[in-house]
Amino acid sequence: MIPSAAETIWMGVHARDAADVPGETVPGGVVMFARNLDPDPVTGPARCHALLRDLQLRWGREVPLAMAIDQEGGPVSRLLCWVGETPSFRRIWTVSGREGARAWGRLWGEGLALLGFNIDFAPLVDLHDGIPGTGLGDRRASADPVEAAQAAEAFLEGLESTGVKGCLKHFPGLGGTKVDSHRALPELSDPEAILRALEPFRALARPDRLTMVGHVRTPWSGDLPASLHRGHVAGNPWGIPGAWVTDDMEMGGVGGFPWPERIRLAIEAGHLALLVCQTPEALEASVAALRTLPPEAVEAAVQAGRAYRRTLAEPAGTPFDQRAWEAWVARVRQAAV
Repeated sequence: MIPSAAETIWMGVHARDAADVPGETVPGGVVMFARNLDPDPVTGPARCHALLRDLQLRWGREVPLAMAIDQEGGPVSRLLCWVGETPSFRRIWTVSGREGARAWGRLWGEGLALLGFNIDFAPLVDLHDGIPGTGLGDRRASADPVEAAQAAEAFLEGLESTGVKGCLKHFPGLGGTKVDSHRALPELSDPEAILRALEPFRALARPDRLTMVGHVRTPWSGDLPASLHRGHVAGNPWGIPGAWVTDDMEMGGVGGFPWPERIRLAIEAGHLALLVCQTPEALEASVAALRTLPPEAVEAAVQAGRAYRRTLAEPAGTPFDQRAWEAWVARVRQAAV
């Protein structure tokens, strides 16, 4: 295995302080969850800032480390413990349209930048469908692909104006699925519906913008989920570009594939990063699988990942600004009313 191969992994950790994060694996990114945040509203944000700063100092000196979080608002809000309830993407779009989507994108970006994050895994451009039990719900702005693209575009304008990068998800679109991909592999069978779901990605995807590929089977992916099928990633026939990343590789949607096959297929598909977020055992299995692959295949992913990470905002290295944070929290709470 080439020394930098583990950089293809953006990993989850189970710690609130950098001293408790094992150093054996040198990843290309770290993904934070609510479990990493001290819920104390006074000390917690500064502690999070220190965690991200120290991990950047450990692993991001040559190329910035991707520091990512899912901060959509509404039902997926990792910052809930500090800011309270906030509206879903669908409610924002329905009530206040482009202006609201842009304002909330900027709000989240400002707060994440204060903490030291440089990536927000948002927004969803999956089409709204009203189907229960999929884990998507009102995280999606609209059933109309034009509106879904407009909402996401406005959100990204606000978010990325703060220096925090966004991420389109979940390619090629999970609207219309009936199974939560966290638990099992959903399937889409209507080619026309899939082509319609691709429209927001076609409008917004760029080579330098993250696009997260979902675990979903389509008529063109055979027995594979889209996330492991090159024809739905770098080799997609629709000409849609992207800085491609997988959804979490520990989800049930890819659970039927042994780790060596799972990792090989993801690398071959053209991803620059593989998300492995939940358990140390999965991280160990992923690294072991990378060791079995041809070095040139892994090196291509590493270099693509590094090229993307060079576009990330350089970490400021400044002390946590408690006053700015408190003012920001007040603005979020006011906007949520």
